[in-house]
Amino acid sequence: MPERMKALYEKYREIISYLIVGGLTTIVSLGSYYVCVLTFLNPASPVQLQIANIISWIAAVTFAYITNRKFVFKSHNTAIIKEAGAFFLSRVSTLLMDMAIMFVMVTLIGINDKIAKLVVQVVVTIANYILSKLLVFQRGK
Repeated sequence: MPERMKALYEKYREIISYLIVGGLTTIVSLGSYYVCVLTFLNPASPVQLQIANIISWIAAVTFAYITNRKFVFKSHNTAIIKEAGAFFLSRVSTLLMDMAIMFVMVTLIGINDKIAKLVVQVVVTIANYILSKLLVFQRGK
């Protein structure tokens, strides 16, 4: 049985690693968002809601790049600035998606911002994996 588990892990290592790193990135994102809205930003204000969202995005994307590069995709790309730039640019699209969904769910529909942020994190995590796999950490580069 342990050999079978090891084989399954090896087969799905990248996805398993991404889910773990994604979970940790979600904690960084939610933690920084909650610190913002529980201390100095008011999520009832659409502008302050988006400022909190952007701060949490910057913290999460920085953490995600470092951990995805090292643990998930095991990148050995020597053009780190180019790779990091591609990573951050790919995340801009999911930031816009995040902001739009938060605006619709919180401002237009009236869903609790903390619940909405959890829902958004699931959508963004899936989109980020696809973008990282296809555009940023390509094999052989």
